[in-house]
Amino acid sequence: MVVRPQMQATLLTIVAGIADAVGYVTMGGVFAANMTGNTVLAGIALAERRYPDAGRHLSPLFAFFIGAMLARLLLRLWQRPMIPILLEAAIIGAMSFLSLGTESDVLVIAFAMGLQASAITQFGGVSVSTVVVTSTLARTADAALDHLWPAEAGKLPVAATPRLLMLTWAGYLVGAVAGGVLLHTVAWPLVVPAVLLVIVVLL
Repeated sequence: MVVRPQMQATLLTIVAGIADAVGYVTMGGVFAANMTGNTVLAGIALAERRYPDAGRHLSPLFAFFIGAMLARLLLRLWQRPMIPILLEAAIIGAMSFLSLGTESDVLVIAFAMGLQASAITQFGGVSVSTVVVTSTLARTADAALDHLWPAEAGKLPVAATPRLLMLTWAGYLVGAVAGGVLLHTVAWPLVVPAVLLVIVVLL
């Protein structure tokens, strides 16, 4: 049944969107999930000789990297992708109520996003990232062209693939909007992504 993986992928991208929005607004313009954005901002800071700013954008990359490595290790040990997701939920849930300071907070959340990035990379047999959407947009364009003009006459792509890709992009956008709203409406905005992660595990 394709509905379950689609829901899981969408919820995970919503989590990433919220994390990025909250991180960018409250943690000094640093992304928690979007490491491409952090890389670009670090490069600009280096070019302008703003080395402390460059460090702020580079350090989450290492935290994300370690989180992704740990998720991979956990998968090797137990072959259960929901274990890293549960760990991510616990970390983000804890960060909802604890503050270690702006720079430390973003490192912890980036670590959690690294867990998510490597925990589940396929949904219903389709490879999809739940922490970035640039490649998703490119693949959606490919799927749209293949649907409108199949490479092989009479052969259409599986309908679930473009739908899944569009849902993950939309999920990230919804998450970013939700993150912006939550920052102005609730005291602990990271509670929401923690709850969404638990739902993903239960699906």
